[in-house]
Amino acid sequence: MAKRRSDVEEQVADLLRTAKSSLGLSLAFLTRMDGTTQHLEVVESSIPFLIRDGVTQRQETTFCQAIMDGKLPAVIPDVKAFPEAMKLPAARIPRIRSFVSVPVVLSDGNVYGTFCAAGFTSDKGLAKRDKSLMEVLAHAASVIIEPGVRERGRRSEIESRLNLVLANGGPAVVLQPIVDLATGGRIGAEALSRFPSEWRKAPDVCFAEAHSVDVGDRLEILALARAAEHLKRVSGYVAMNVSSATLLTRECTELLGRLPLERILLELSEHDPVEDYDALTTVLAPLRAGGMRLAIDDVGAGFSSLRHIVLTSPDVIKLDRSIVDGVSTDPILTTLVRSLVEFGHGCDARVVAEGVETGEDAAALRSLGVDYGQGWHFGRPGAPEELTECVPAAAATPPVRDEPSVPGM
Repeated sequence: MAKRRSDVEEQVADLLRTAKSSLGLSLAFLTRMDGTTQHLEVVESSIPFLIRDGVTQRQETTFCQAIMDGKLPAVIPDVKAFPEAMKLPAARIPRIRSFVSVPVVLSDGNVYGTFCAAGFTSDKGLAKRDKSLMEVLAHAASVIIEPGVRERGRRSEIESRLNLVLANGGPAVVLQPIVDLATGGRIGAEALSRFPSEWRKAPDVCFAEAHSVDVGDRLEILALARAAEHLKRVSGYVAMNVSSATLLTRECTELLGRLPLERILLELSEHDPVEDYDALTTVLAPLRAGGMRLAIDDVGAGFSSLRHIVLTSPDVIKLDRSIVDGVSTDPILTTLVRSLVEFGHGCDARVVAEGVETGEDAAALRSLGVDYGQGWHFGRPGAPEELTECVPAAAATPPVRDEPSVPGM
């Protein structure tokens, strides 16, 4: 059974039908040339069973390649008049006797393939004006197919980068200390993923790209497993990031279920959309009952914080660096942080400030009632061996809820 054409392929087929009828030929097709193979991607033929969508042949043996190489003219009224053409397979089967071919050029100047029309009889009427019509139709085809070409190229580039990381067990994971602002002692650490520096891409971009090519869940779970490997090498809790979509997968919950839950603070970003809070709560309930704590990350960076927090009842809220950096000198940030601290404490949640880079900001945050701090002022992300021992203070451990609240109840 023939494959159903996409909307883009149907639009190209309309152009091919125009070419076929305008030139009075039996066959029109769009090809993609990959350097070794010619792919007939869309075919419009008066004899459909002879040549169909998806046919491939060696590029070097085609009329199109001979024309691009200058061995044949773009318009061939009578194939028999060109010995070079008669040597090619298509001159025998399906016995092409007239041919017109023009390149399909994308906006960056790259040649995608060819836009062609052919007949099974010679046609002395074919002329330069027919080539001009084909060039107009080929340009229209390039406009139609280019978005898909770009998307396939984007996916291919991302997949080629990520495949090596996936094959090696996931991204590298470093730890950044989290300290008690009142004592300055370390209470835990956040696990942060690191990708090859030559990519020049932030980790959140890398994870977003992975999800866009359908390997995001796998990459996140590998990153969680790498983070979990540090548990036996450091004291205190380890904060691990995961998207709500990945958290809902069986593989993720099984991995978390095998870990010492009382030492894990699971972070969900406020930017991460949650489509089903009931499902999220159902997955989290046994994990939290086993001692795992929940944090909402990036609070204050957007507008969904309050609803996200109310519906998940986190043990910890983490203030985004955008409202932390400069808090010691900015009265608006001071007011915003104070309000979020009061809100967090009112919800029985501890408050962590991310992105603390100066002693002045650390002092200001402490005076505003922020519990914990994280940032370059306290230590850069690095190997577990670079961390100090955790303080033994009982206050360093956020409270554990025995019965997480259920949305709507």
